[in-house]
Order: sequence, then structure tokens, then C-alpha cells
Amino acid sequence: MDQNQIEAIVQAVLAELKKKEASQPTSTASLTPAATASGSNKTDAVIIDLPDPTTPEFRNAVGVENPMDPEGLLNLKSTTPARIGAGRAGPRPRTKSWLLFQADHGVTQDAIYGEVKQEILDQFGLFTVQTQVKDKAEYLLRPDLGRLLTPEAKMLIDQKCVKKPQVQIVVGDGLSAAAINNNLPQIFPVIKQGLEAANISMGTPFFIKFARVGVINDVNTVIGADVVVILIGERPGLGVADAMSAYMGWRPGPGKTDAQRDVICMITNNGGLNPLEAGAFVVELIRKILKYQASGVELKLKTSEETPEHPPSDVL
Repeated sequence: MDQNQIEAIVQAVLAELKKKEASQPTSTASLTPAATASGSNKTDAVIIDLPDPTTPEFRNAVGVENPMDPEGLLNLKSTTPARIGAGRAGPRPRTKSWLLFQADHGVTQDAIYGEVKQEILDQFGLFTVQTQVKDKAEYLLRPDLGRLLTPEAKMLIDQKCVKKPQVQIVVGDGLSAAAINNNLPQIFPVIKQGLEAANISMGTPFFIKFARVGVINDVNTVIGADVVVILIGERPGLGVADAMSAYMGWRPGPGKTDAQRDVICMITNNGGLNPLEAGAFVVELIRKILKYQASGVELKLKTSEETPEHPPSDVL
């Protein structure tokens, strides 16, 4: 069947639908109020246009009818993004509360199932490798596979990356592609410039698709860096869907756990840590890890040994 035949069938179906529509009697319920009042036969459908529930005005509005302390409730709502003071319609949430919930949930789904933009990766010269995860559905069900690179990925890393740098930076999509798209252009240059200013050597950065934090253990079996940092998308919430985390560890490898890692989390311009500031914090934490040759719990134990249990008397 060629294109002309397909178009002929489509036109025939549309013509048939128009005939059926014309044969149906017009209901006054489908007319606009103006047309009904004037007795016009105009068949413009009624348009129900609801206000955007995600605007600050609607998001921060108090839905409780006749609260005992309206000012106190407003003050309380201003301190948290939690859905408090939304009110209810009988046992159910109000329509605007439900619409806001659905809108926020839609944003989280976009973040989880979205893709990191290729132009973002190209901007920083990041080549791409993939974990042993085949697709997003498997990624959500098999976190263990997101911690392991494919043999092809290891081979590509071995070919393209500098070995045994002081710091290796990798980027992972994680559970929010939006976190990378929105924050990487700001945080990455700060980290790079900060490491250069501190005379800390940086390896060849790259991007890992379907990444989990623990993949840095597998990465370092090829790279052999002193510190590996992964900038990765956090699990999106119903308030912020583009938050990034920076996990890092001293000489990660097989068997290393979260206890041996440090993290700077909630990196976002939407109510979290500004990416520019976060970049400076990442560099400072890297310097501390290199100084003490430890990370995670071990780093905290080593730094606590240098902190006196009681401050000197002249400080009191």
C-alpha cells in the first residue's frame, strides 16, 4: 500500500465521521453561554479552562476553611514544601490539590524516564559507556546491574582514559536525567577549575548510562584513581525533580560500600544547594580526602582525632 492509498483511506474515514456528526441533534449543553442566551445555532463546545495548579499562588494557598490561626498556618506552610494545610472535600483531597499532585508526579516521571541531552555531554567532551542494564525498566528493577560495567564499556574506558589520576570524575544519569541537564553546566566547570587551582590532577571524564552510585567501584578497577567522584541524578520527589548528588570515595574498588563514601546531596537551583556553591564544596571535600587518604566513616574518624574533645579555656 503506497502513500496515496493511505491518504485516500484517511480522507474517507474523516468524511464519514463528519457525516455522523452533522446528523446528530445539537444539545444546548454543548453551546457556549452566549450562544444559548441569544438562541444562536452556533455549536461551539464549552471550554473548561482550569488555572495552572503549579504556580506559587496556588501551590502555597491554604485550603483549610476557616482555620483557627490563618497567619500561623501561612507561616507554617512557608517553612516547608510538604503538602500541609491543603484542606479536603469530605474524605477526599480538593480538586486543585489532586491536580497539583498529578502535575508534580508527571514531572517526576519525566525526570526518571527522560534522557540526558547529547549537547550537554558534547559541551564537556564526555564519551558514553553503559552499565549491564539493558533498558530503563530493568534499571528500576535491578540496581545490582547498574553497579557493573559491560566488558565493552571497560574496554572503551581503558582506551580513552588517563590512568592513575588523583581524581576521576564520572557523570551518571541515575534516577533523574533532569538533574544532569539542569545542573552539570554549572557545577562541572567549578570542579574542574577548582582542581586545577589546587594542582590536583584530573582524569578523563565520561558519562555512564543507567548508572548506580556503586559503579565507581567497577570504574576504578580500570582507572586506578585516588578519588573517584560521580555526579548523579537523585531520586525525584514531588517537589523537586532535578536534584543532583556528588558521591566520592578514596580508592574505591570491589567490596567498598556506602560507609566508605562521602556525599554532597540536594544540588539544585530549586530549593537546594546552588550548583556553583556545590562545586566548591566538592573540591574542598576532595582535598580533605586526599589529605587524610580516607573517605566516609574512616575520614570522619581521622578528622575527629584532630578535634579536641573540649575547647581550650580561652575559647570559652
